[in-house]
Amino acid sequence: MSTYTPVVEDLIDKLAKLPGIGKKTAARLALHILRSSPDDAQALAGSILRVKERIGLCRKCFNIAEGELCSICRNSQRDQSLVCVVEEPSDLMAIETTGAFNGLYHVLHGAIAPLDGVGPQDLKIAELLDRLQHAGVSEVILATNPTVEGDATSLYLAKVIKPLGITVTRIAQGIPAGGDIE
Repeated sequence: MSTYTPVVEDLIDKLAKLPGIGKKTAARLALHILRSSPDDAQALAGSILRVKERIGLCRKCFNIAEGELCSICRNSQRDQSLVCVVEEPSDLMAIETTGAFNGLYHVLHGAIAPLDGVGPQDLKIAELLDRLQHAGVSEVILATNPTVEGDATSLYLAKVIKPLGITVTRIAQGIPAGGDIE
């Protein structure tokens, strides 16, 4: 038997579906929302709805974007000849935070994972290859996570990009095995 009302229990269940949020944290968040002013709760709900309404994928790199292109693809000051391939938008953000890379990105939205039924056709690989054939790119940096799936994705990409005559490099492996870029 729950000690919360059905409405609060429903909120806890919804919050617990967020990554990294367990039942206890979800309950703390729900109670915080309950203590918040109606204006604060309305502002939170409004922000969630605006994200769902306004945010999509960049048509060029598949990063998150408000509009057709993300802010990185719109920036003409970036090196257009370099493309860093990452698994997820969070990986892109982690690399951007370092300030060490000034090229463009391509977000795959996952990694090859045959045991989970994820093959190359399920990722943004065809779009990457099409982009590389038409964009004047001279180097692709593979920044997939140092996991079995990330390594398999990196090997596959190196194999399919090589015939295009583009230099393919892999980021240094200073990330612990099983870790991720973020």
